Formats: sequence, C-alpha cells, structure tokens
Amino acid sequence: MITSLGMAQDGGLNGKSVLIYTRNGEGYVHDNIAASVEALEEICSSIGIKTMHTDDPVIFEKKGLQKYDAIIFSNSNNEAFLTEEQRAAFKEYILSGKGFMAIHSANASERDWPWYAEMVGGKFIRHPKLQKFDIHVIDPTHVSTSHLPKVWQWEDECYYSNYLNPAIHVLLAADLGTIKDDEKDEYPGDVFGNLFPLAWYHVVEGTRVFYTALGHKIEYYDDTFFRQHLQGGIVWILE
Repeated sequence: MITSLGMAQDGGLNGKSVLIYTRNGEGYVHDNIAASVEALEEICSSIGIKTMHTDDPVIFEKKGLQKYDAIIFSNSNNEAFLTEEQRAAFKEYILSGKGFMAIHSANASERDWPWYAEMVGGKFIRHPKLQKFDIHVIDPTHVSTSHLPKVWQWEDECYYSNYLNPAIHVLLAADLGTIKDDEKDEYPGDVFGNLFPLAWYHVVEGTRVFYTALGHKIEYYDDTFFRQHLQGGIVWILE
C-alpha cells in the first residue's frame, strides 16, 4: 500500500467522505474497475477519508448526496445516468462547490451532454493502441505530479480528447513524437504541436475538478507512481 503524503495529513482531510462511482452504459466496459476501486479505497483509507462505492445511478436520486465531500468517476463510460433527474442532481452537486475527479474513460461518460464535457475539461474522442510513450510533466509543483520525473516513461492508452475547456490547467502531456499512430495526422494533427494534454485541473463554480487520462490496465493501480498521482488528485479536490 502506498504511504500517505504528509500534505494530506496536514490538510485536515481526516473524516471527509468520497463517493466512488463506476457506472458503464451500453458499450465497452473496462476490466480494471475493481482494481481501481480497491486502489482508491486503500488510498483514501491511508489518509483518513471514508469511501462509498456504487455503480447504481439511483444514488443521485436519494437525499444525502451532499454528505459526500467529493465524487470520483472511476473508469465510468457511456451513459452515467438513466434519467434527467439524476443528471440534474449531479449538476446541482457540482455547482454546490464540492470536489470531482474523473479517471481514464470517465471523460467518455455522458458523451451527448455538452455540460459534462465542459465540466470534466474535455471529451474522449479516440486512442491509438496501448503502448509505451513519454509523458512530460507540465506542472511539477502540483501535489499529483511533484513526485514524477520531468519526463515520465509510461505505458497506457494515450487518450485524445476534444471539447477541451480553455480553463483547464494542464499537468501532464503526452509526447506525440513517441506515439505510434497511423491516424495521428487526422487527429490531433498539428493542433497541439508535439504535446497533448493527459491530466489537468480547473475550478467549476467553486468545485475543484481533476482529470487524468491514465489508468487502463489492472496492474497500474498497484504502481507506486500512479497511485501517488491519484492520491494527489484526491488531496487537491478535497483541499
């Protein structure tokens, strides 16, 4: 288990509560969900944060959603909700100034809801095959990236997103020069030069939002560097 960050303990996070949500609609379902939930539960427990996990959207219809200090969409995909009432409850939660974190395919949730893409900071469009590539640490001062080398060599699906919100503060970016992708000229082409955003944060109506595109394979959730990256995101959205 990863050791807790000193900053987390000093930040008064003990006793806070997080909802981990993993619903997948029709379409591809990652086999990493159980591993991601277990890792998030262990990370949160190590820094005194309580967790609740569900993939049932009915939780957004129940009273008490505000008792959670943050919501984490972990490898959710496609339709996260079944009704407009559930979407409205989620939007109300976000606009109340809480915390929100999205991991990997969670920016492919609610693809037909423009507000969701704007809130997360971008919407998944596609990825080349899983491979090793270089990740540049754009902001080495953030709690989710301060432990990483300037150039982090990692294996993953390099997610390409569109609808990128100009308000996001980019933390990590893929070095496209290290990506093998026959469709690279079509998208992202030369729009972003040689770097493409993979992790970022921004603030939406007082709610801290953190997204990381990393985390495709089950074993990544046992990787110390990746777990520290996730823990830093959790710490930041709850500060």
